[in-house]
Amino acid sequence: MTPAELTDKDIAELAREMRASGRPFAIATVVRTAGSTAAKPGAKALLDESGTILQGWIGGGCVRSALAKATHRAMQDGQPQLISLHPQDVLDEKGVTSGDDVDGMRFARNGCPSKGSIDIFVEMILPLPELMVFGTSPVAQSLVTLAREFQWTLAEGTSDMTPRTLAPGEKRMIVIATQGKDDLASLRTALALQAEFIAFVGSRLKFAALAEKLADEGISQDSLSRVNAPAGLPIDAVTPQEIALSILAQLTQERRRHLRGERGDDG
Repeated sequence: MTPAELTDKDIAELAREMRASGRPFAIATVVRTAGSTAAKPGAKALLDESGTILQGWIGGGCVRSALAKATHRAMQDGQPQLISLHPQDVLDEKGVTSGDDVDGMRFARNGCPSKGSIDIFVEMILPLPELMVFGTSPVAQSLVTLAREFQWTLAEGTSDMTPRTLAPGEKRMIVIATQGKDDLASLRTALALQAEFIAFVGSRLKFAALAEKLADEGISQDSLSRVNAPAGLPIDAVTPQEIALSILAQLTQERRRHLRGERGDDG
């Protein structure tokens, strides 16, 4: 639970419920005001992934549009947002227009008759990515066991599955640990799913042979290049438990890189 959630019991209770259900949400906090404003510094609200306020209060309708846009950006980019709303004359004085980004602050027009200024920090609370594991191999079983210890949201992957559609802000990572049982079909299915990361448990040579067959079926090289093979960080893992550890470490590294806004090595 973040400090923003702890300051309001109603927000804290709703935040716990949404975390338990795996739904992404955001906490918006007023950090500065100038002139006449309805909300004062410290006011907070909990918003869903669309930017709709579900709990709390942060001002009237004059701020809702800018707040909804900031929430959407936070969910899509995985980064907090700082928005600064001002009446048009103040924006003109500052030499900025609505929608400008200056040093990490997004400016917006406050059309309220009160003509006040207000800065709002929007902090996203995203669930851990859904970890979808294909296969029942010892590595797959060890990975599922280990991932549970770190509160990952788990899903079983099968070659004939129809997966749920991800909500805005949700992420999915896939590990194919079939290890000789339904490898090709599982890879084919995984490549058709929404996923920000796909890893295959097997050697480069084995994946290359499977990729050649998938390419013959018409799957593009761009799609095939999304697959990380072999899965896991190079820690000289040998046992299924060690291999699972290396894979979870790689998944964590990828997730943290995204949250920090870093680009991959090929970016």
